[in-house]
Amino acid sequence: DPRWDADLAACPGATFFHSSAWARVLHSAYGYRPVYFVGSDESGARTLLPMMEVDSWLTGRRGIGLPFTDASAPLAPDSQAFRGLHEAALAHGKQRGWKYLECRGGRSLFGDVPASERFLGHRLDLTKGEAVLFSHFEKSTRGAIRKGEQSNLKIEFSRDLESVRAFHHLMCITRRRHGVPPQPFAFFASIQRHVLAQDQGWVVLARHNGIPIAGAVYVHFGKTAIYKYGASDSEFQHLRANNCVMWAVIKRFAADGLATLDFGRTAPDNEGLRKFKLGWGTTENPIEYVRQDLRTGQYAAAKPP
Repeated sequence: DPRWDADLAACPGATFFHSSAWARVLHSAYGYRPVYFVGSDESGARTLLPMMEVDSWLTGRRGIGLPFTDASAPLAPDSQAFRGLHEAALAHGKQRGWKYLECRGGRSLFGDVPASERFLGHRLDLTKGEAVLFSHFEKSTRGAIRKGEQSNLKIEFSRDLESVRAFHHLMCITRRRHGVPPQPFAFFASIQRHVLAQDQGWVVLARHNGIPIAGAVYVHFGKTAIYKYGASDSEFQHLRANNCVMWAVIKRFAADGLATLDFGRTAPDNEGLRKFKLGWGTTENPIEYVRQDLRTGQYAAAKPP
């Protein structure tokens, strides 16, 4: 629907992850099948339950809203408005043989059901002005920024494929350090083609003597930007390049008129990442997923961290 994003912009709570660009990324990179349930009330207000059908020989077929997404809550004002979407998704999922249906956000719309997973979200209000924003950072964050600024780092904002390739190299280094596999380059190439090249985001790199040592990928929709991926080479950690990237982004997005920077999800037991995000003066909020078994109708309960 060529009007999808324009209509979406009028929906309260809509984010980049509800957009057509993100659907294209997930479909082109992994072949997931988009199944988006849309409703409207008598006033014409739209409701939305975004879903992707994921079919794997290893884990079976299921509906996820949405894969590789921190939070993509259903867009509905209350449980009553959401009920029709939920019932339609259940009927479709049973017909397609889904093992379960998972929503990443919006637990209150389901009524009194348990969360299947819990995370923390962090948001920064960009409308306060550069000086006020800086003054609200933790002392350690301000110190890291100043140290980075003395390290002769060059911060680049780009949307081209070569910059994405440089970021992916840093991502591979970071994921190896954490003991987990990185997403394939084809996934980030899809982000470049469907998002960055369409002026809906940036890849931001910090270079030291011409070498990329830290970077991040940001996407945006409406007045909100999202910090989607970050990576760095730990050999240069003493230069505090990650802090300089984030500070450059905050200043630019605020100057461009964006109102909010969403720092994405954080596992509750990841104290290091949580401390990093709180150091920027962010507001913390819960993100709760809901998973319903379509064979039994039961809701999964979160396990301890």
